[in-house]
Amino acid sequence: MNFLKKLLTKKTAVATDQPFWEWFGENEAESFLAVKSKDSHRINDRFLKAIMPRLQAVCDNLYCEVGMYDDTRAELVISAQGDVKSFVFAEELVDQAPEFNRWKITALKPALGVHNNSIHIGGYVFNCQNFGFFYDDDPQYPDEVRLSFVYPDFTEENKEVVTQGVFLLLETVLGERDAAVLIDQATVKDPSPDDKELIPMEKLIDFLRWKEKEFVEKYQGVRHATEHDNYSGLEGEDEGGFPSIGLVNHDLLEWDAKASHPWMLVIEIDYNKTKGADSKGMPDEKNYASMNGLEEALIGQLPDSAGYLSLGRETYKGKTTLYMACKEYRLASKTTHDLLQRYKEQLACSYDIYKDKYWRTMEKFREALL
Repeated sequence: MNFLKKLLTKKTAVATDQPFWEWFGENEAESFLAVKSKDSHRINDRFLKAIMPRLQAVCDNLYCEVGMYDDTRAELVISAQGDVKSFVFAEELVDQAPEFNRWKITALKPALGVHNNSIHIGGYVFNCQNFGFFYDDDPQYPDEVRLSFVYPDFTEENKEVVTQGVFLLLETVLGERDAAVLIDQATVKDPSPDDKELIPMEKLIDFLRWKEKEFVEKYQGVRHATEHDNYSGLEGEDEGGFPSIGLVNHDLLEWDAKASHPWMLVIEIDYNKTKGADSKGMPDEKNYASMNGLEEALIGQLPDSAGYLSLGRETYKGKTTLYMACKEYRLASKTTHDLLQRYKEQLACSYDIYKDKYWRTMEKFREALL
């Protein structure tokens, strides 16, 4: 793409009830001419201001980038800005796209590789020739891919801009999906005599593919049946007298194959928003019944046999949080989104999905049970 334009703005009030690709088909010719002109004002006014609210009517976290793919075609990249739970919606939308002679439609920012790619931010240049990385292996967490990227000019004063530059280059090199999925933890630092031997950035993609293959082979087919598991109740009270009540799967918290289900799905139900909490922050009878119904439906649609493990729940100060460890993130996100839409008139819910191979999210419950 030899010209790129991105728009991240407030939503514009336009009618968005027309199917996305039907609207795009009616406007693609004019949009193509705007992109081909490389006039940023024309692209913004004729295309981006119109497409953004329509994209975000499909999913709040969808954005786009647009530019010329070659001399005869423009490219529309539908991005989730690195938000893993929204990847599936970008991918599904692109899968539904018809063929357009003047357009290449791409789901998520593509990988552009290690060669001839540079990021310029705050007077600093970031490319695959001016820094390297090493692997922080930890025997306690052997399945985590933890990388340190060593940038020669890194200081505490420029930490923010240098970290931003390195991460933007990683997304450019790896693509949006792999940058978010293949690295569990990344840090940016200055050179140190104690550092391990640096691995050239040219080897990053091959290194990550090797670690991914190793991980998949290790845990392929690993499942846990929860039918006969033991559950533990937890109760506490804060200094203000607000109780905290939890129920967790005790056996799963002690399981030695947690990394086989590396994605943590967290659903938050906020009774305060629906005025469904009592004076102690506990849900009223109506909200309690709705929450139980949602949880049962979630477990029914995402069963342990398919790679989804319900870990437990906690209620505190007007909110209940549900925890589930997942084999993957796409179906988990899609199913959860659709389920919360069904319950939106009864419960105020939100959710997130993130990589957590060792279930650190649940560590506070495990420690409470010791």
